[in-house]
Amino acid sequence: MPVFLSRRQPDLVEQMDKKDCDPVKLNNTYNQFSVINGMLSNWKRIYRNQIRPILSITPEKECSLLDIGFGGGDIPISISKWATQDGYHLKITAIETDDRAFEFAKSLPESSSVAFLNCSSTDLVKQQQKFDIVISNHVLHHLDEQNTLQILDEAKSLATSLVIFNDIERSDIGYSLFNVLSRPLFWNSFITEDGLTSIKRCYTKKELTEIAPSDWKVERSFPFRLLLSYEH
Repeated sequence: MPVFLSRRQPDLVEQMDKKDCDPVKLNNTYNQFSVINGMLSNWKRIYRNQIRPILSITPEKECSLLDIGFGGGDIPISISKWATQDGYHLKITAIETDDRAFEFAKSLPESSSVAFLNCSSTDLVKQQQKFDIVISNHVLHHLDEQNTLQILDEAKSLATSLVIFNDIERSDIGYSLFNVLSRPLFWNSFITEDGLTSIKRCYTKKELTEIAPSDWKVERSFPFRLLLSYEH
């Protein structure tokens, strides 16, 4: 249990979430998400251990995956690439409510396997959409408890097989290491400043377990990660 960061601080605001933030730094942040996620978010491991086994059940069938809150768009693009390399047919829909992130996604190389949409999970529920797999990266720490329960319920209703929410676990050690190690790597962006704010806003394993519905599973993942998952 953290001591310095003993209390979650969900009311803090990240710089990139401010509508008047520096557009150059914002664009650099979106570009650098692929680096920081590649280093810390473990999506290759998650793909290998949890997503690929579902794709392998019926390898000739096209499966569908929804990414809620795609940010810089790097994660759905990476998962699409890994699935293609493994010979699977995976159609990915990536959604984001931030207009600026959606505009950034338009600048990414077009892919027939990944569709970026400017909408919310609530919109998709109203449309009665269904996906084999639903994932999300670094969304939970932006939400209060009520909105967390809402998005979990929406993700559960949208998925037919598996839901995975991947986020940071708040810890003193993780905060200190990120503060030191990220500064030389990420220049002229919000990666370090907002990353430190994000850690302060994140849950501990105990906190997330306490608010998550009983049929969801909370697991730790190295380094300083939490995976909240639901299997139908």
